[in-house]
Amino acid sequence: MHNFLSLCKSAIGEEHVLLEAVQQAAYLQDWRQRATGKALAVLRPANTEQVAHLVRLCAQFQIPIVPQGGNTGLVLGSIPDQSGNAVVLSLQRLNQIRAIDTANSTMTVDAGCLLAQIQNAADEQNLLFPLSLASEGSCTIGGNLSTNAGGTAVLRYGNMRELCLGLEVVTAQGEIWHGLRGLRKDNTGYDLRDLLIGAEGTLGIITAAVLKLYPKPLSYGTAFIRLNSIQAAVRLLTLAKQHCHTSISGFELINQLSLQLVHQHFPQLQRVFTEASPFYVLLELSSSDTEQATYQQLEQLITNALNAQIIEDAVIANSLAQAKNCWALRESISAAQAKEGKNIKHDISLPISRIADFVTETDLALQQAFPDCRMVTFGHLGDGNLHYNVSPPSDANHDQFLIHQNQINRLVHDKTHQFGGSISAEHGIGTLKKEELLRYKSTVELTMMRNIKRALDPQNIMNPGKII
Repeated sequence: MHNFLSLCKSAIGEEHVLLEAVQQAAYLQDWRQRATGKALAVLRPANTEQVAHLVRLCAQFQIPIVPQGGNTGLVLGSIPDQSGNAVVLSLQRLNQIRAIDTANSTMTVDAGCLLAQIQNAADEQNLLFPLSLASEGSCTIGGNLSTNAGGTAVLRYGNMRELCLGLEVVTAQGEIWHGLRGLRKDNTGYDLRDLLIGAEGTLGIITAAVLKLYPKPLSYGTAFIRLNSIQAAVRLLTLAKQHCHTSISGFELINQLSLQLVHQHFPQLQRVFTEASPFYVLLELSSSDTEQATYQQLEQLITNALNAQIIEDAVIANSLAQAKNCWALRESISAAQAKEGKNIKHDISLPISRIADFVTETDLALQQAFPDCRMVTFGHLGDGNLHYNVSPPSDANHDQFLIHQNQINRLVHDKTHQFGGSISAEHGIGTLKKEELLRYKSTVELTMMRNIKRALDPQNIMNPGKII
């Protein structure tokens, strides 16, 4: 190993080969601080050529590689295991915006660029990069691509697979695939881009990407809405699509406990309603029309929903500050739940038509099996993605409750599968859901995935032990 590490130091500089525990600590612990791995070294290359050089060294010495961006993942996909045999290859130094092509509406960026950095660069050109996540100040675009991240604007713009036109990738053999093509049509064989997106670094290392940009909306309309059931929320979504389909840029579901925890742990955020309801929807329209026209469209939708007795009440934001407060309430749910204590998270997707029945049936099953457990249900109802989280009873010992995690996961995932859904909508599989994947994927699917893995990474050095 001494020879390997010496060669790494020669390739990228001794100061960027981290060997001491104190230097490695931030790279080895997962975002939720539930697991910590061990690494032979943390390697911090500065460009694609250095990444390729390091991968060739790892292939030569048969050293496993764990690619890592901002390390904000939630499924233990970006940290190494406990063996200490792998290196963490951090892409944080690959953080340059290479080019912005306003005529083509694209931006070419390094994989280590922060999502917020890309959003701001687009904004400076009066354009929009629409991916929006609570972790946008710390997550990187490479990580977003590796997990096919979604966020709050998928209903309008799609997830990362739809937001990316081209990739630059270092293969498991240390070769560079120069696929940074800003083409919206390229029917020249297998779509390698889509294969690499969502692969969580198991097939290659994404080092750069060509991203789609959009015209920046000229106006927004934001409403916070009270509803008495999740069925009503689905009816409201159907109504909104009928009347405002091209304008809907956000449709977020929030249950009562989710909002209650936010008010409890972030009292500085202004309450929208004094009266509680079982569910809420945060609805956003965005348009190239005038503010008045967008406001009128939103107001008419609310009026129609009230007349149809779909909703109980609604507040339309009358200022940017009010709109930001509404979004802060939504985006603070995960942080509020973390302050409340430990919980069991599920990132699932379902056909929108089946979400209400799933929630009703699964809530009941969980209450019967684990009395007084608390449901923190929220997420991107517009694209069928729920963050369906189970918290301990208010007076329970959280560590004792987590003993039931496998049982709860099985119940929730079995129900998800029963209703035609997926056990991972946007967080990925990592190691956390690896065994669960074996339960729900068909033998044919798993065989195809394993064959692809063996073909592209025959030495099994690219993030081994993740996904399959």
